[in-house]
Amino acid sequence: MKITKSILLSAVFTLVGLTAFAQKDSGFGIKAGVNYNQSGDLIATSDLAIEDIRRGADGKFGYHVGVFGKIEIARLYLRPELIYTKASSSYDIDGDNTYSTSKVDLPILVGVNLIGPLHIFGGPALQATVNSDFENFSINELENDFTVGLHLGIGVNLGALGLDVRYERGLSENEATFVSDNVSGVDGRVDSRPSQVIFSLSYKL
Repeated sequence: MKITKSILLSAVFTLVGLTAFAQKDSGFGIKAGVNYNQSGDLIATSDLAIEDIRRGADGKFGYHVGVFGKIEIARLYLRPELIYTKASSSYDIDGDNTYSTSKVDLPILVGVNLIGPLHIFGGPALQATVNSDFENFSINELENDFTVGLHLGIGVNLGALGLDVRYERGLSENEATFVSDNVSGVDGRVDSRPSQVIFSLSYKL
């Protein structure tokens, strides 16, 4: 699945905007971390089964890397981010099969500085799926390449270093249809919306 030219252009403009923030001493930096994702339910049919196969996902760890900008206004701040995320879940269909997605996220976060280094934040995230893959299956179609999610979290700033933990939930309904690569004749759909806990380390340049 190819990312569209419009999404690539949006990413470039976002990076330019973040650089402008840095020139105004509003804050600019890099970030990376791990995420624990659990996608939605899978529903499939099989030539060997009378009833539909229904499976919930088992969570798996992934990773993310990106950049951020920050504008502080008194105790409030605005923090746009541009993040590349790799997320995975697994489903038990004749053994564990990993469903993974790669996406570009653009969270627009609003935060509140509380006591000392502690702060809370939240906001929408625009998401563009770059690629999706299902072990032992072929993805026929992903309903939407472009979706919207929500981030909610808490963090601490220790000088130039920042640590935060957040929860991300995909808000837009988005299913991927698939078919088996082997002779079992399994095909169906999986809810690809992310539901993940994200741990991040950031550094202000």
